[in-house]
Amino acid sequence: KVNSVCWASLTHPDSHLCLMGIAETPGCASLLPASLFSSTNPGDRPGMLCSFKISTAWSCAWCLNPQADNCFSTGLTRRVLVTNVVTGHRQTFGTSSDVLAQQFATQTPMLYNGCRSGEIFSIDVRQRNRKGQSWKAVRLFHDSAVTSIRLLEAEHYLMAGDMAGKIKLWDLRTAKCVKQYKGHHNEYAILPLHVNEEEGLLTAVGQDCYTRIWSLQDAHLLRTIPSPHPSSKDAIPSVVFSSRLGGSRGVPGLLMAVKQDLYHFSYN
Repeated sequence: KVNSVCWASLTHPDSHLCLMGIAETPGCASLLPASLFSSTNPGDRPGMLCSFKISTAWSCAWCLNPQADNCFSTGLTRRVLVTNVVTGHRQTFGTSSDVLAQQFATQTPMLYNGCRSGEIFSIDVRQRNRKGQSWKAVRLFHDSAVTSIRLLEAEHYLMAGDMAGKIKLWDLRTAKCVKQYKGHHNEYAILPLHVNEEEGLLTAVGQDCYTRIWSLQDAHLLRTIPSPHPSSKDAIPSVVFSSRLGGSRGVPGLLMAVKQDLYHFSYN
């Protein structure tokens, strides 16, 4: 079972990091060249760039900040593992809970982590391993397991969603919640948040299979889209919003994938 996937950037051609792991068995982290997924010249496909076994794996993130070049993080059971894929150097940070969501900042070498305990904390990956919790920088708290975090572009704000269906916008400078986006439904699933700052939108699919779109600015619920399929655990839609769907001259729209079908909703 693949728990998390993220894009990576190396001196190699475009590649992506694929993290696999389930709660009952050891997992595996792999860095794969994107050309593996090309249908042309299957005989010329390169192999994996990096692969190693790990304990229970929940999340992954790639660092684009030059101060932590070629590094990626894996969120594991009660620890964070930061790996340099070129040198093989690893840093381990012990946590008190499973790390279900991660994102690196781009302007600073900071890694943000969302935990099953409801805690969100940041790590400066330039520091050496430290015991205890003294290495934690920003610390925020939800009442339920944090399943998705998204840094906004200026990196002063962080959006977080949890297993109680709460979606909060945090000001990282004051460590205070400044907005709450109401109506999301979640009880136990790891569901992503999608932020589109260009259009000023937040999109999330709930466990009830409804897709909801909020205004980033005032947290007002703009639209609720029911799933075209009957709702069930294995039919929660996957969505992506694009400001220019179909290319540079395209128009804003939402793509929704449910089971074997793909739907398009225009934004106007």
